[in-house]
Amino acid sequence: MTYTPDSSSTITMFGADWCRDCIRTKKQLDELGISYTYVDLVADPAAADVARDISGRTNIPVVVYPDASHHVEPSNADVESKLRELSLI
Repeated sequence: MTYTPDSSSTITMFGADWCRDCIRTKKQLDELGISYTYVDLVADPAAADVARDISGRTNIPVVVYPDASHHVEPSNADVESKLRELSLI
């Protein structure tokens, strides 16, 4: 998989269904009505290398924002703060 940041307001989240933090962050984005692209690292294991290249870490989720910044294992408050900064909520 080749990851190219989307220049629109799309957020990309790298995660896995067994990851509690991923489930929590996905639920938060869904509840806020935020449009995002979900990259399932179970279905696409090669994408884990992409997530690691972005974050420099092996922790997930990795949430990449439209301004090319990212969070690794963010709290709900971290995500909400960034979404507000980007005027997405």
